[in-house]
Amino acid sequence: MVSIPVATFGSAGQKIPLLGFGTADFPFGEYEAVKQSVRHAIEVGYRHFDTAAVYQSEKPLGDAIAEALHRGLIKSRDELFVTSKLFSSNAHSHLVLPALQETLKNLGLEYLDLYLIHFPVSLKPEAQFPFKPDETLVMDFESVWKAMEECQNLGLTKSIGVSNFTCKKIEKLLATARIPPAVNQVEMHIFWQQKQLRKLCEEKGIHMTAYSALGPKGTPWEGNNKPIECQVVKEIASGRGKTAAQVCLRWVHEQGVSVVVKSFNKERMKENLKIFDWELSEEDLQKINQIPQKRGNLAEAFVADESPYKSLSELWDGEL
Repeated sequence: MVSIPVATFGSAGQKIPLLGFGTADFPFGEYEAVKQSVRHAIEVGYRHFDTAAVYQSEKPLGDAIAEALHRGLIKSRDELFVTSKLFSSNAHSHLVLPALQETLKNLGLEYLDLYLIHFPVSLKPEAQFPFKPDETLVMDFESVWKAMEECQNLGLTKSIGVSNFTCKKIEKLLATARIPPAVNQVEMHIFWQQKQLRKLCEEKGIHMTAYSALGPKGTPWEGNNKPIECQVVKEIASGRGKTAAQVCLRWVHEQGVSVVVKSFNKERMKENLKIFDWELSEEDLQKINQIPQKRGNLAEAFVADESPYKSLSELWDGEL
């Protein structure tokens, strides 16, 4: 079984495995596929699991964890690092705690290791995914974050953080936060390297977690050029006897962030774990550093004439 390195983050010195297993499988709600994949992931060595209310994967993840405990694949829940996220329709001060309690019920757990605001935008409380543009609201960062802090104070989550926050939104949150966000989970890969955001988070003591390290679905790049199809990556992989996916994951790992990756194929799960006993060369890193940058996950559903966000630039504070 592969030993996954950990990073220490937050004021309490919490440990996060640097490679995690993602459970977002679209269309959402495939209970059996998620449960079986999590079981396989635990068997091959994953201990960091990422879910969210909107993914509808909390219940199958929780059931797979219970089964793993029963079968002795893990000795205790404390061996795992479990992250979930607050959906935007619950991003209102009075709905945060009930949303986390529902998440814990779905997972069958007493606490989370990390609870994140999924997106820095609120929706009307009755909104469901997929939502309508006129259901989008500006988030009251101060009151929502205060409710997140209460969740941590109650011991329902060991740490709290954010997801998809830009530099500007991080600064705005920090202006009133009593407990700073421990983590910012964002899109990050060779085509969207997040240099500015990484620098800010490092300065503020915020750990970064990358998602879509192999490229988000429905990429906007010319020719659907996903990271694993990039010629630079293919050449590096060929020269090193590695797969393109391994090169992409290794690059993210070498930037000092954790990464969650989703594959429901057991062999690829094992392949993704084999990134810790080798390094990219300085020449490899320079080639990757020169790749033109473009955000892939644009979250266009939040942008419309009826929405508070009239343009992508406005939503992402120009970080495109």
